Amino acid sequence: MTETQVCADESRLVAFYSGASPDDRGHRLADIQAWGFDELEHTHDYIQWLFPLRKHSPFNPSARVLDAEAAAAFRSKLEVRCSERFEARVANWMTPGNYNHLRITRIMACMRTIGFSSHAVAFFRALQEVYWSEAQARSHGISAESFSFWKSAAGLGKPDR
Repeated sequence: MTETQVCADESRLVAFYSGASPDDRGHRLADIQAWGFDELEHTHDYIQWLFPLRKHSPFNPSARVLDAEAAAAFRSKLEVRCSERFEARVANWMTPGNYNHLRITRIMACMRTIGFSSHAVAFFRALQEVYWSEAQARSHGISAESFSFWKSAAGLGKPDR
């Protein structure tokens, strides 16, 4: 079956996640998962494919929008795992105004959209521990604004404004 046939028969997102089709830039899921830290940090057009939302991204307008079919497929097949490297990577994104804070918001919003609200809350709770530890150490790697958006993305309140 060709990529065109796969995409005609199922959601382009589902085809991407199943490995049957690349994203709009030609990246396959397995390739992205094999990228090193530098490539993940310096490539900005893959996150919308890994964590799709119901609305188009202004940063990657060609990325697919999460539709009902893809959300249902994710709920039935998706495996959510925590990285063993979370603690080692904290220093890479815990700086004020870091663009990865937006990625974190997107990840939690995607998790909630596809029906993994409890996972989004668990992720938020892990981030909350980091945030509180930072506050006690009088370090400010995570802004109150980012924390507020994460709380909202996890479904635990509206962003403070």
